[in-house]
Amino acid sequence: MKPETFASLVSAVLYEKRFGPYFCQPVIAGLGEKDEPFICTMDSIGAKELAKDFVVGGTASESLYGACESMYKPNMEPEELFETISQALLASVDRDCLSGWGGHVIVVTPTEVTERKLKGRMD
Repeated sequence: MKPETFASLVSAVLYEKRFGPYFCQPVIAGLGEKDEPFICTMDSIGAKELAKDFVVGGTASESLYGACESMYKPNMEPEELFETISQALLASVDRDCLSGWGGHVIVVTPTEVTERKLKGRMD
């Protein structure tokens, strides 16, 4: 299934429950036609937000926007992208006590999908 199609499906499911919503902010990412990256996030009633560079979601989204805007640059290699995502995520999670104790970073390339787990502060 193309990521665009999956994003529309998730959006429709969330909108269907708009009067008793699921309290989530899904982030959908994948490779579309011709291995072009597709990234999308939604609010709890399925309103899509598409972007070319990055999207964020969750309780630390304000901190994440600042960290991502300062660290992101186009056309990064997978390892450099992982390091940038990790630094932005850990810096933002440290500023928000409701965000949890780490995260999962998944880097998707045309040839592989790499997942790594990050451990944050636990105090």
